[in-house]
Amino acid sequence: MAQRTHYTSQVMPEDAEKQVTVAGWVHKLRDLGKLKFIVLRDREGQIQITLKKGVTDDALIAVANSLREEDVISVEGTVKPTKIAPKGRELVPLRIEVLSKIVQAVPVTVSGNIESNLDTRLDFRVLDLRRPEVMAIFKVQSKLIEGFQSYLASEGFRQVFTPCLMGAASESGAEVFPVVYFNKSAFLRQDPQLHRQLAVISGMDRIYDLGPSWRAELSHTPRHLCEHRGCAVEMGFIKDEQDVMRVEEALVQSGLRKVKEECKEELETLGKQVEVPAAPFPELKFPEVYEILAEMGKKVEFGEDYDREGEALLSKYVKEKHKSEFFFVNRFPFKAKPFYVMRVDDEPAWARSVDMIFKGLELSSGGQRENRYGKIMDQVKEKGLSPVGVQWFTESFKYGAPTHGGFNIGIERITMQLLDLANIKEAVLFPRTPDRLLP
Repeated sequence: MAQRTHYTSQVMPEDAEKQVTVAGWVHKLRDLGKLKFIVLRDREGQIQITLKKGVTDDALIAVANSLREEDVISVEGTVKPTKIAPKGRELVPLRIEVLSKIVQAVPVTVSGNIESNLDTRLDFRVLDLRRPEVMAIFKVQSKLIEGFQSYLASEGFRQVFTPCLMGAASESGAEVFPVVYFNKSAFLRQDPQLHRQLAVISGMDRIYDLGPSWRAELSHTPRHLCEHRGCAVEMGFIKDEQDVMRVEEALVQSGLRKVKEECKEELETLGKQVEVPAAPFPELKFPEVYEILAEMGKKVEFGEDYDREGEALLSKYVKEKHKSEFFFVNRFPFKAKPFYVMRVDDEPAWARSVDMIFKGLELSSGGQRENRYGKIMDQVKEKGLSPVGVQWFTESFKYGAPTHGGFNIGIERITMQLLDLANIKEAVLFPRTPDRLLP
């Protein structure tokens, strides 16, 4: 028989008397004497297989008796509507094929309510991912990205793939992972931004890159990873950073709308509700940010950036005043930003640099980039960088670069905040941290 004709979610009560084949893992086993139940789990959910002694073939009863939780099976059966089974249907088996049997008891629970600590769960991540509530996180994440991509496609953005290996550090040179590249040194990228900019000034105008970046931070917080993924968007011929903000908030709306519409069961499993935020998102600007923080009891020196506590206070302020979980912070101090950002010409202490914050955590940095060759080179010098070291990037600006800007929104961070996860590692299939490089 075919190992599968249907996922469990595709088997409906109205399929009564239809023969289907499902395949997956034995999630639970129950023996009530004359009745035996196998709960089969696949990526889409669960379905009950019901065997009745005296009615079901004895050979099938013998197979069922030999099963243990997490054995892999394929079941061909007849759909029966019932009010007592999950989703109002069950399968009466005609054949059960054992595809794989466990060779020892699973070390972490998959079907029960016994909670292991996160480190243990990550040590046995494959088993942990089988848990319906963990599987639900990644269905939500997948739909979130689908929503991002559908919006970007509708607005004429092309997906591109920029290099992960860099011949020079992509930002300050700190917190990078060096790698051996034949007979020379290379680095894992910290952000795909510089190559996105080059793609835009090549004439592509509107592009995005979905991929990983790395930061060699010895941070042991619930919100840091050494390897993370982002949806990195860049666009040309903008008026200013406001155009970038409008795209980012529409992208967020599209992603959350997709989750809200297509992840109802997963959100129910996780006990979460998703609301699509209204646009435009509230915007706070420097230097007014200093006044807001001062009123909330937080003193930040003029010309300096705020810290994590300041970020949380600004989130509280926006939620109370604007009733919004999402907001932008704009016009950061230029001294705190890299050489490639555009300054405000008539107020050069400030940069056209924008962070998006959600539930008290920065999800993205972006804004308008400097496109004028002379200005870029002045800023390279001001930041104390070697003009030769960044020539591979700056050289192209000699030949005509349109105004442009963009952002990179962290996939794991928005997933964590959307679902109120306690640790960002829960939003990564196989997280990479200072202490974790396996599995």
